[in-house]
Amino acid sequence: MPRTTKVDCPGCPPLRALTFDVLGLVKVIQAQGKDGEIPKVVERWGEPDYSKSVLAASLVDRKFDPLLAVARKNGLIEVLNPLNGNLHVAISDNTDSSPPKDDAIIGMHLFEKDELALASRRCTLLSCTKKGNASMRSIDFSSSSSEDISTNPVKTWKVCSSGDVMCSKVDGSETHALFGGKGVEVNTWNLEQCTKIWTAKAPKKNSLGIFTPTCFTSVTFLSKDDHRKFAAGTSSHQVRLYDISAQKRPVISFDFRETPIKALAEDVDGNTIFVGNATGDLASFDIRNGKLLGCFLGKCSGSIRSIARHPEFPIIASCGLDSYVRFWDIKTRQLLSAVFLKQHLNGVVFDSHFVGEADITHSAVESIQQDIEIGQTVSEEEHTPQKRKKASKEDGEGKKRKGASKENKKSKKKSHGETESKQR
Repeated sequence: MPRTTKVDCPGCPPLRALTFDVLGLVKVIQAQGKDGEIPKVVERWGEPDYSKSVLAASLVDRKFDPLLAVARKNGLIEVLNPLNGNLHVAISDNTDSSPPKDDAIIGMHLFEKDELALASRRCTLLSCTKKGNASMRSIDFSSSSSEDISTNPVKTWKVCSSGDVMCSKVDGSETHALFGGKGVEVNTWNLEQCTKIWTAKAPKKNSLGIFTPTCFTSVTFLSKDDHRKFAAGTSSHQVRLYDISAQKRPVISFDFRETPIKALAEDVDGNTIFVGNATGDLASFDIRNGKLLGCFLGKCSGSIRSIARHPEFPIIASCGLDSYVRFWDIKTRQLLSAVFLKQHLNGVVFDSHFVGEADITHSAVESIQQDIEIGQTVSEEEHTPQKRKKASKEDGEGKKRKGASKENKKSKKKSHGETESKQR
């Protein structure tokens, strides 16, 4: 059993998360948002099989027709429905019948901003292997039969000539991608033209004249709108900030503990990143100056392999080799809840469009209260007696003028009648 500590968990707001483990299982964790409720496993998709271990996953988080892509150890890429786990299509990433064991998929991304693909039941998928073989293909799964499914490779290219790619990331605009790894300096690619636009410079020799090659283990962009600034974690427990518009070497570099950096995630403000290492330490940094904002309370007993930030709530989720998925409060950096999932975990993602029972009841009560208030105001307006308006001075003067003009007309008529009678 993993080493754990008993803490008081206040519970989580309404959320839904998907986790991926080394046995190929996808587990759904939900919290309905009730007071002090602990998230629970509500669904499990797949059968345990080590050959189907999940290596990478990508979620198209949208309200209508969401998609989930999962890359497995046996070379298969599956596109699922993240709401019920139904399989849309399963394709092989390798042209050969037997995929090479040393060229597994290390990164994958499903493109979200494609309205034509959504209308025609297509999806565009980017994948990269350990040896640097990147491919971007369009998958058509509109047909119900698996034989009619077409997978046409759109573009293929080589990310590196030597070394092993260990991490990749696509920016928010889905036009640029990052790649880095062991013996591979972090580089930026334009996905529309499939060209390399920037490559980092190797670090300088130390005071003893010894050159230490860099091994990048994780990368992330700081903002969805800017592809020029990103952070990278290394196996030498360093976090580096790069700005491709400024220089090729890191703008800021700082150390975090003494073990390799295994996971990075950015905050929505674009200035804060969350860092997890191989010994289970989790902390937040201000990337503008490298200042440590604080460590998250509660020790993890295994390496952290994935960090996900909730798009709406100030919550992050972390998972790793201790088989726990933990939910943390960003502001207080305290543990909200922890769920034991029995297997080593490789990734976690959030479903931001999930609505819990507490939110549904709360919104229903609010709508009922609004209807009652509207009915009360209408009834009050109907039953309240209408008061007569006081006549203003101008109205009084106008009435006086009208009365005077009528009297003048009468007097004129009388005088005219008298003159006529006299003439007769």
